[in-house]
Amino acid sequence: MMGKGGLVVLGGSAGSFKVVTNLLGRLPQGYPLPLVLCLHRLKDVRSGFMESLQGRSNLEVREPYDKELIQGGRVYLAPSNYHLYVELGNRFGLSTGEPVNHSRPSIDLTFISAARGYRERAVGILVSGANRDGALGLQYLKQQGGVAIVQDPAECEVQTMTAAALQLTQVDQVLGVAGIAKFLLELA
Repeated sequence: MMGKGGLVVLGGSAGSFKVVTNLLGRLPQGYPLPLVLCLHRLKDVRSGFMESLQGRSNLEVREPYDKELIQGGRVYLAPSNYHLYVELGNRFGLSTGEPVNHSRPSIDLTFISAARGYRERAVGILVSGANRDGALGLQYLKQQGGVAIVQDPAECEVQTMTAAALQLTQVDQVLGVAGIAKFLLELA
């Protein structure tokens, strides 16, 4: 569907940890696409979160550094208290700019920057969360030709984020966790 050179960006907040670990456990070693996770988390907690994700993943999970080259087969986690941008030249950018939607990292900013760099090769997935962050970014990603997917709100621990996205955007698919995993596997 997308072919070589695509990028998958997943955003979530409250209730997203279980979803993400479930998805990571289903992606096989050697999964070819880069997966960028922009998840709201406590800014004071510096360790444990990434290690918990790594423990459930068949792929390497890492927090990217500024200007790091984006590579397939890796899971990139937005560092706590930093905005994560996808920059031209297939690299990441980090910023401590003002919070957006009370959030840093901002899912909106990550989705928008991914859409600018990857256009129709970008896939945005929004899952459980307690605020509206990600809804505008997913709308922009869709407008740039990317694929917009939202977790089925009925399956979310907290529906605010997914409901906001569905109000703004005619998404490509509304899927449960198993459906999202199937989609990601078929995408590769």
